[in-house]
Amino acid sequence: MTQQELLYQTFHQAGIDLTDKQVEQLMLYDRELVRVNEVMNLTAVTEFEDVLTKHFLDSASLLFCLGRDRLADRTVIDVGSGAGFPGVVLKILEPSLQLTILDSLQKRLSFLTDLTAQLGISGVRMIHARAEDGGRDPQLRETFDLAVARAVAQLPVLCEYCLPFVRIGGEFIAYKAGNVEEECAGSMRASRMLGGSRPSATPFVLPGTDLGRSLVVIRKNKETPPLYPRKAGLPSRRPL
Repeated sequence: MTQQELLYQTFHQAGIDLTDKQVEQLMLYDRELVRVNEVMNLTAVTEFEDVLTKHFLDSASLLFCLGRDRLADRTVIDVGSGAGFPGVVLKILEPSLQLTILDSLQKRLSFLTDLTAQLGISGVRMIHARAEDGGRDPQLRETFDLAVARAVAQLPVLCEYCLPFVRIGGEFIAYKAGNVEEECAGSMRASRMLGGSRPSATPFVLPGTDLGRSLVVIRKNKETPPLYPRKAGLPSRRPL
């Protein structure tokens, strides 16, 4: 089986039938990730089968677990995107979404700018900022339908990073590994202080693997108080 066939089959098992163009885009993504990773620390995962499951399929889990309507024609901000996961994968799979990528390292954003150009993707905006600073920017604050974050921080910290970006009625979705019941319970206070709902977790196993994952959904019910997010570094040092 070729890598392209494996890619298509893996996504098919998850209920996502890739187009030829999407297969080509994800294959190019893998090649560029591995090439650039030789000179820039983007990921510890470089074998194709691992990139396929632990990055691409994991990023796509929002679609096959929660539904495409979470993304179609929505404004989405990927907070702390790193090498583009999950944001760029979601944009490949649902081109109608308008994607903003926020990251604190310019060299990662430069990689993603070059990558999205090679992929032929439009409707992507790059923001070089820490989440705490971006969340206080009037042009970004409470303007997004959806904020996503993957492998960034513990949930109480993520709430302060991400909820300020989400409009009332929108959602923040955190990608998490394993069982997150305790983490969700410990995040209720932070979520409510920041205008969010009670965290709701959807546990699942990545198709074709034994890797346990969870998507945590928090709905934005009211405006985030002006005090939040606090200045850079405080949310991680002193979680709400």
